[in-house]
Amino acid sequence: MKFGDMQYTPRHLINGRWETGTTTGVSTNPSDTREVVAEFARADRNQAEQAIRAAADALPHWSQSNPQRRADVLDMVGSELLARRDELGALLAREEGKTLPEAVAEVARSGQIFKFFAGEALRIPGEIMASVRQGVQVDVTREPVGVVGIIAPWNFPFAIPAWKIAPALAYGNTVVFKPAELVPACGWALAEIISRSGLPAGVFNLVMGSGREVGQTLVDHSLVNALSFTGSVSTGERILRAATARRAKVQLEMGGKNPLIVLADADMEQAIDCALNGSYFSTGQRCTASSRLIVEARVHDIFVDKLRERLAALKVGHALERGTEMGPVVDSTQLDQDLGYVEIARNEGAEHIWGGERLERPTPGHYMSPALFLAQPEHRIAREEIFGPVACVLRADDYDHALALANDTPYGLCAGICTTSLKRAMHFKRHAVAGMTMVNLPTAGVDFHVPFGGRKESSHGSREQGRYAAEFYTTVKTGYMLA
Repeated sequence: MKFGDMQYTPRHLINGRWETGTTTGVSTNPSDTREVVAEFARADRNQAEQAIRAAADALPHWSQSNPQRRADVLDMVGSELLARRDELGALLAREEGKTLPEAVAEVARSGQIFKFFAGEALRIPGEIMASVRQGVQVDVTREPVGVVGIIAPWNFPFAIPAWKIAPALAYGNTVVFKPAELVPACGWALAEIISRSGLPAGVFNLVMGSGREVGQTLVDHSLVNALSFTGSVSTGERILRAATARRAKVQLEMGGKNPLIVLADADMEQAIDCALNGSYFSTGQRCTASSRLIVEARVHDIFVDKLRERLAALKVGHALERGTEMGPVVDSTQLDQDLGYVEIARNEGAEHIWGGERLERPTPGHYMSPALFLAQPEHRIAREEIFGPVACVLRADDYDHALALANDTPYGLCAGICTTSLKRAMHFKRHAVAGMTMVNLPTAGVDFHVPFGGRKESSHGSREQGRYAAEFYTTVKTGYMLA
């Protein structure tokens, strides 16, 4: 099936059948709001429950399936994603607003994730251990956790579902997947590929709709054994309270307010590149974005001047247009939130350096210029996640002060530093209170085969991606046998 410039009507996949919804919704192109990308089916609680029951019914067979079969399924999905990266990347850019090169790279990454977990399906570990009792044999095995509900965000509509769905299937679980309502076409395109991979009916199900209907049904239903969610802190906290009350397993990724420290000894051009990429690429709509730039006093002014020059030259435009470096904000609600934070920053006394205005382009869309402020640690712009192309600079007296500012946040996803000092780099990696650290690299941009996750309010539960995904998608069984 081709996903070019056409408008199409995504449907739910429930128990191996494509189903219409009780109502319909519309997704539009944030680069050109005149263009409808999809009119999609929206499920109600009843359809969500049908998908859950289908997954529960399919679990006994799939959980005992041959690992080679699971590996072949995942490998096929990965191969098709890689082969169609340009086509699917164009769809992603149309529906979410990510620039075309970034969108194509995301689809490729999702294909690599499926292929990685195809290999992991054949490497599910176990142990045989000596017992403290004579003649007793002990083994430790990993088994699927059961029916997994997956609630994904809009900012990485291929990659984040991939790094949840692929390990779930690799370890023998069944899945009910709810994509974000802003990107139903991307969710459906991924589901359509998975539907042709050879899975038995009910093993993988797609239901589109609101969090109040579909999402809440996944959270509350007794047959859903585990929930993996990426989104806001407020929604994640509600999911955690409700799901853990019925003893479901919960994994949450909920954002960040990530620092990038720039020390006086840093390669300044490299530091500017790191700040520009980490703060503004993907329109700043990444949980790993470096929205707090903590700069040592000796190079503060030159850093600000150079970053302002780069922002002035940054090309903001249609996501599919050649040369565009920053696309539109995803929708009008997010744009209003971003512009609202710009106004809050002004009102609180942050010094405006560049941008933060609504932009007009040849096509009507949700465009704004990248914003930069000089702030104080207590300003809301320096403490709250904005999720847009808005960053602030904090002045630090020295490295110790910079590290203290970096850790002064309720979040703990990612933290970066630009320095040529090996001593400072090693100290920072050890003492930054974050799940991931970057040295002379943008805070945004991670590999697909290693753990992803944070600390404090950024995350809850075991890590995503890589071999560490087994901690969430499996449960450990200890067996004893008299030899």
